[in-house]
Amino acid sequence: MKTKNLAYVATIVLTAGGLAAAQFPGMRLTPAQMAKLKAQQRATQADHRYMMDILHLKRLRPGANGMNPKAPNADNTDEAKANPYPNLPDPLISNSGVPITTPTLWWTLRRPEIVQDFDRDVYGYVPRNVPKVTWTVVSEDHGISHGIPIVTRHLIGHVDNSTDPAITVHIPLTLTIPARASGPVPVLIHFGFNFSPAMLKAFLAMLKARGVKLPPPPKGPGWKQQLLDADWGYAILIPTRYQADNGAGLRSGIIGLVNHGRPRRPEQWGALRAWAWGASRALDYLKTDPAVNAKEVAIEGLSRYGKAALVTMAYDQRFAIALVGSSGKGGATLYRRHFGEQMGNLAGSGEYHWMAGNFLKFDATLTANDLPVDSHELIAMCAPRPVFISYGSPKVEGGWVDSRGSYMAAVAAGPVYRLLGKRGLPSATMPPLGVALLSGDIGWRQHHGGHTDLPNWPAFMKFAAKYIKAPPPLKQ
Repeated sequence: MKTKNLAYVATIVLTAGGLAAAQFPGMRLTPAQMAKLKAQQRATQADHRYMMDILHLKRLRPGANGMNPKAPNADNTDEAKANPYPNLPDPLISNSGVPITTPTLWWTLRRPEIVQDFDRDVYGYVPRNVPKVTWTVVSEDHGISHGIPIVTRHLIGHVDNSTDPAITVHIPLTLTIPARASGPVPVLIHFGFNFSPAMLKAFLAMLKARGVKLPPPPKGPGWKQQLLDADWGYAILIPTRYQADNGAGLRSGIIGLVNHGRPRRPEQWGALRAWAWGASRALDYLKTDPAVNAKEVAIEGLSRYGKAALVTMAYDQRFAIALVGSSGKGGATLYRRHFGEQMGNLAGSGEYHWMAGNFLKFDATLTANDLPVDSHELIAMCAPRPVFISYGSPKVEGGWVDSRGSYMAAVAAGPVYRLLGKRGLPSATMPPLGVALLSGDIGWRQHHGGHTDLPNWPAFMKFAAKYIKAPPPLKQ
């Protein structure tokens, strides 16, 4: 199978709620793999229970069941029931009631409040004692990609573990740039999934055996070729290599290293913020590479990594632009919406590690309406920088990721963009599938396919061209 097709399969077999081999009976695990998986699940359950105990929570409300429409907690897909809490926090009214009428008030008063609220109750604080990262170029390759000469650098970010040598954390990064650029090039950092070709082929075989037919990959060039054709470079970052995507991993990785292998406190960061931290450290390296224009670095991700891409863009103002793919709850979709994935899914043992421990309170003694912030304010934290929000068709991708809830959030972020002299979405009315909204500084498009952002890349590249000007290649 061609690499492009494998990459496509990797995106469409993933769902916003996650994908584990244990969820698919057709996936065969060896006894050793099964034992490892069960040990991980036990450790995750124990850590989740620990967090509930220190928060004095006896039970959580169950998340939505997206697999059984007859279940008592089946996911809601009825718009008439989707907005139980229609009043969103106003991004232009401070917590003390002060109207935010100038950019100065936004930067000095309101934005810091919003950041603090997200830190405390949603994504968690990054501890002050996070160790330094030192980058090493391990190797460098020269080659040709789609007719374009390229240079690929393989790097490792070594995280200082002198305070706890028992925990080792490395950040792998692969940087590819056009070899004949006439100057420093823009670079997009892509949050990548760590799936081998063999694993993806096994998924394909399993799906085929179960009668699942996958749509063909989009026609035209892949995302890497589109970037190279536009004289950009790209970097691939695998976030699970420095922070695992499960609750058991909270005692290791960068979160575990800072805590010396002990459980995190309720206000501390979860995996989404840790993954964003890694992207920021990758940007630190890119600032030192003379082949890269560090003022024109983009961030991109799909599904859980779409969440991470938006969190990265919101918190680190050095990133120039973001492509946020099908991010759903925990990303661009409103928490106050009752449609598809719910607070209980994010707070349950399968996903709680993405969030701060304090987030669990809002699925127990509190509700989504008690959150001091919502996702429109996460988008607003990106202002005035451009953000492109991508989704697939609700009929193909499904309603789990609640694309309409993301559109509503993007509209509600518009006043902050306008306050800062920029433009939000051009209309509060959600456009039809396939129609790209590119005139403002918040971009939007839903393609006709499933859980992937690949069909929306041409629209994103057109959107990005308004802001990023790559140097032309040298004449031969």
